[in-house]
Amino acid sequence: MARKSSVSAANSNKSSTKSKKAQTLYQKVDNIIRQRLIDNVWKPGDALPSEMQLAAELDVSQGTVRKALNDMVTENLLYRRQGLGTFVSEHTERRALFLYFSIVGNDGSRILPESNILSCEEKVPTPEEAEKLQLSQGEMIVQFRRIRYFNDVATIVETISLPLEHFLGFGTDVEPPNNLFRFYQSAYGVTVAKAEEHLKAVSASEEESKLLNVEIGAPMLEIDRIAKMLDGRPVEWRVSHCDTSNYRYVTERG
Repeated sequence: MARKSSVSAANSNKSSTKSKKAQTLYQKVDNIIRQRLIDNVWKPGDALPSEMQLAAELDVSQGTVRKALNDMVTENLLYRRQGLGTFVSEHTERRALFLYFSIVGNDGSRILPESNILSCEEKVPTPEEAEKLQLSQGEMIVQFRRIRYFNDVATIVETISLPLEHFLGFGTDVEPPNNLFRFYQSAYGVTVAKAEEHLKAVSASEEESKLLNVEIGAPMLEIDRIAKMLDGRPVEWRVSHCDTSNYRYVTERG
């Protein structure tokens, strides 16, 4: 009886060792591919080497490479084209509309709103801005404000703060376009990989009542969002105040 227990324990230890080794190899592949995305070794739209080529280069099984790529496809960092391979995702209008913009019409329609810049300046961050963007003492930010329009109706007032070190010349050399995430990616090599949002009800300020043609104190939806780069560092703090008279916030899970 003791002999059987000993054999069983040995097999269990072997299985555990194999599992830990597989996890270590997976993490190695995952880290390398993510770092190459961060370093723009493969730029948005580029095709990655085949699973077989990556497996040979990294000295792991093709299955380990496939698992790492599958996870990044799920995160929308990569996408697959049937028969052509795996590619680095781009922030297209459609991707911005469905992944990072959750305001839809009461009828369920989705429209990527147009925008008009109110102001744009380089400035010393407030303590809250420095905390949100994890800035060190002495670092500067670019802050700009804009109105967003649905079907030519002013609906959202946004205040956006960015670390200056990543966005030199932002808003001075080139005016920010409507789709910011794609602009960050194409002009500055900064890819937004994820975003964290917090929602709460607020009242329209005097300025917002004029900009959005609502009454002072009218109910508004505040969307407080931190966008993060591939390495997890915050790269944008955006606070949006939305008039939801004709629109609602929708998110999908699962």
